[in-house]
Amino acid sequence: MYEFDDIYHNRVMLSFDDHPFSKTPKHVWVICRYQDQWLLTSHKNRGLEFPGGKVEPGETAEQGAIREVKEETGGHISKMQYIGQYKVEGREKVIIKNVYFAKIDRLDKQSTYYETNGPVLIKHLPENIQKDNRFSFIMKDDVLTYCLEKVRRSS
Repeated sequence: MYEFDDIYHNRVMLSFDDHPFSKTPKHVWVICRYQDQWLLTSHKNRGLEFPGGKVEPGETAEQGAIREVKEETGGHISKMQYIGQYKVEGREKVIIKNVYFAKIDRLDKQSTYYETNGPVLIKHLPENIQKDNRFSFIMKDDVLTYCLEKVRRSS
């Protein structure tokens, strides 16, 4: 278990165990690879980030992850694995998210990407991502760092 503060000074707990905080989390985040590049989405307000969002009523977290990737990037997942789960203890609410790693086999052009401007492909994530204003706050805490390490070790 890793514990740290995010950029807003909220307490974050990250675990690579099987659903340590909730068996039915309400949020998902999907680290995506497509043709040897990172597949991100350009959120209209937050900037560049991996796709994710809320799990809708009646769907599992896995189904929500697949839907969010499709809605925000046009990506079709060929393989997806659970990486871990994290919990953010915010001032107003607690958020629990499943993190997945997905390989994308194709990108479809769509008429809408909902709250995003669609897919963005990046060969390498910047080492100083925490100071890069193009990227969302979601990309700037240690959840990304630890999850990328986990993905590299399991590849």
